[in-house]
Amino acid sequence: MKITRPILLCLLCALALAGCARTAPIANVDTPLAIHYPVDRVKTAILQAGMARQWVMTPARAGVINGRLNTREHQADIQITYSATGYSIHYVGSKNLLADGQGHIHRNYNHWINNLNHDIQIRLASTAS
Repeated sequence: MKITRPILLCLLCALALAGCARTAPIANVDTPLAIHYPVDRVKTAILQAGMARQWVMTPARAGVINGRLNTREHQADIQITYSATGYSIHYVGSKNLLADGQGHIHRNYNHWINNLNHDIQIRLASTAS
């Protein structure tokens, strides 16, 4: 009884710490659009949503926008490809976000991407006619 109690306590602590992990799998977003928008409208929605969320959005070439978010000492780089039928947000790189090279990154990155995706969808929906 005396030995099992410390073992159970250690096991419980290990499980609690595992549940508080600061990293998560990198979220890449692929969003098909139910309504086919003009490509310029999709581009504008992406640029406006990014700027509203403090991303520096830079059109790279037709159908591609690069994004960078600098938050305190953290940096995230993404690439957004888009067309009239959908868009994708993909992780490119980061600094100080615990990226491990095996597909995991600080969980805040996924929140930033989900917020950006949500804002793009809202902007597209608000321009639907």
